[in-house]
Amino acid sequence: MTPGLSTRELMFEAASRAYEDAGVDPRKDVQSFVCCTEDFWEGISITDEYMPDQLGAVLRPLCTVASDGLVGIATACMQIASGLADVAVVESHSKASDVLNPTEIMSFAFDPTYWRHIDADPLFLAGLEMTRYMKESGTKREHCAQVAVTNKANALMNPRGVYGAKLTQDQVMQSHNVSTPLTEHEVCRPIDGSIVFVLASAARARKLGNHTVWINGIGWSSETPIVEDRNMARAEYAEQAAARAFKMANVKTPETYFDLAEVDDTFSYKELQHLEALRLAPKGKAGKMAASGAIGRDGRLPVNVSGGSLGVGHLLEATGLHHLVEAVVQLRGEAGRMQVPKARRAVVQSWRGIPTASGAVAVLGN
Repeated sequence: MTPGLSTRELMFEAASRAYEDAGVDPRKDVQSFVCCTEDFWEGISITDEYMPDQLGAVLRPLCTVASDGLVGIATACMQIASGLADVAVVESHSKASDVLNPTEIMSFAFDPTYWRHIDADPLFLAGLEMTRYMKESGTKREHCAQVAVTNKANALMNPRGVYGAKLTQDQVMQSHNVSTPLTEHEVCRPIDGSIVFVLASAARARKLGNHTVWINGIGWSSETPIVEDRNMARAEYAEQAAARAFKMANVKTPETYFDLAEVDDTFSYKELQHLEALRLAPKGKAGKMAASGAIGRDGRLPVNVSGGSLGVGHLLEATGLHHLVEAVVQLRGEAGRMQVPKARRAVVQSWRGIPTASGAVAVLGN
């Protein structure tokens, strides 16, 4: 929580740091600003009208994407690739501490027109999906719990990891039941924050310094919004987004290509499901790899060494940008105690959360 700072103050601070880091003047050097917000989380309508001042974007081109921050990154990439902009800025934020009824917002998102309102915690969908995923993939209950154990332990080394903790599998599985079989420690908790990225064309980026991280591929996808029509055992939106990003980046063998991965872990089982969707783990094997440490900090593929959302917190539409920040810090060699040795290639994946089936994937290199 940030009771001493408003949403606008968070944005101004993040933007100021980003511009200083990139060495750009938003009033002179930036041709486009992209914000990723959802009116329901903001509590106001047409939220882009409230964005220009703190970003230095007054009387400048600015658009709002009502989706996860990684989709905003993709939007900026398209603007740059088309020649519309040479430098673009992407911002997303969370002021979750101001949201009094988050479960009502999630419930409303199911389908307010054709469905009768379900008077139940919307996390029931996560419990159903987790059950189906474990049954179809053969993943054990302990494997999901291990994700929470690992990510929260990783967060203890991250200065941003406010939910870091030392836990055991038993403590995770015996914690308060949220939606069977999902427990309290396997659900990420909300956090406030603002994240700003400065993107540039290749020619411009080479003039901005030697800390550039390149976006070699990016893709996004939205599966059916009808919950009954989905295959709950798979994250098909992640499969589709990854296929597009990998094709653009010419990634043939994702299981051996990357040095680290930052993937969505809104719920413990989601990390395993997403790893399989990205082909970083064989179908039905992600749980065993997590239990053996193969996808841990010291394993073949370090996954969520930042602590992920389980260890750092969930930033609403900025969650994808948080995963991106952690990957960028690694590729720039600035991760401190979390640093993965010789990190050169990373994959970042996001999911917009319940009840959506929307996500994005980005391939990064240094």
